[in-house]
Amino acid sequence: MSIVDPVIWFKVDGSIELATLNLIEGNTVYGEKLIKHNGNEYRIWDPYRSKLAAGLKKGLRHMPIINGTKLLYLGASTGTTVSHVSDIIGVTGLIFAVESAARVARELIENVASKRSNVLPILEDARKPRSYFSIFGQVDVIYCDIAQPDQTAIAIENCIVYLKPKGRLLITIKARSIDVVEDPKVVIAKEMKRLEINGFEINQTINLEPFDKDHGLIHATYKGR
Repeated sequence: MSIVDPVIWFKVDGSIELATLNLIEGNTVYGEKLIKHNGNEYRIWDPYRSKLAAGLKKGLRHMPIINGTKLLYLGASTGTTVSHVSDIIGVTGLIFAVESAARVARELIENVASKRSNVLPILEDARKPRSYFSIFGQVDVIYCDIAQPDQTAIAIENCIVYLKPKGRLLITIKARSIDVVEDPKVVIAKEMKRLEINGFEINQTINLEPFDKDHGLIHATYKGR
């Protein structure tokens, strides 16, 4: 049986676009375009709507999210990126999707989790990881997308509780949420250092412009404490 790649690149209207294999055929989450390819359906993944897609467009190497990945997603919002990650990990993977805002979480549940059995929504504050009673075992990857001054500290605490040794962290650094005055490059460099002194090895850092201004994506390996 041939293996179907869950993430591919398409040429659409003269530009190269990223797409994921649609886990729920015929279903769209945010009005994205559907494309048929070799008998399979793919969803165009908009890098202006997803920082992970922006990271891939900007050259993220060694993407740690693959088929079968067990992942903790912090800051799931309405589920745009969650849905594409759901496509990638397939039916053998699992996403614990944490969102603290009730209204936003309701959209996540209605539009994504209710249709995708590999998405488990958790309505909790990411600052309190030990309150996620529905998580079992350790996860392979933690993805953090939270616009808070202490976003890196939140990610680290969740990694301590749930990420397995040698597991991967993907964290989007929103520089202006941390410091509105300092140069974003300096802010991101400080957050990288914060990760390093807390048991992480930095694999790659990506500037997400032009898709997200003053944002960076850090890919790190958790060595443990």
